[in-house]
Amino acid sequence: MLQLFFAVAFSAVPLTLYVPPIRSLNLFVETVEDILRQTTVFTLRAYPRFRLAFSRILNAILRLTRR
Repeated sequence: MLQLFFAVAFSAVPLTLYVPPIRSLNLFVETVEDILRQTTVFTLRAYPRFRLAFSRILNAILRLTRR
């Protein structure tokens, strides 16, 4: 039984070298990863601007309500 296990194991290992990664097989997954990478860069750049704009709007509203 042990000999059969080793025979199957060592015969299947070289087959894994011929199987390309899943990402190369699926263009959709690669495209989604690229879009997520680009949106992450945009979000990190845009977040401080949105926060600044929101704080300015909130300050203007608060100043108007104090009067």
